[in-house]
Amino acid sequence: MPKFKTHSGAKKRFNLTKTGKVKRAHAFKSHILTKKTTKRTRNLRKNGYADVTVAATVREMIPYK
Repeated sequence: MPKFKTHSGAKKRFNLTKTGKVKRAHAFKSHILTKKTTKRTRNLRKNGYADVTVAATVREMIPYK
C-alpha cells in the first residue's frame, strides 16, 4: 500500500487533539491590527476547533499528525 502525501497547507494550519478534534487558529490576525479593537485581537489569539462538517476532510489531509 502506498504512503499518503500530507497536504502542505493543512499541516501548517491544523493540529489534532488526543480525542481526534481538529484544532485551528483564527484568521485576520496577521496585519492591520491597529484598526481592529484590542478586544477583537485578544479574542483572535484563542484557538478554536474546526467545524465537524470539514473535520473529516482535514483529517485526511494530515494523516500522520
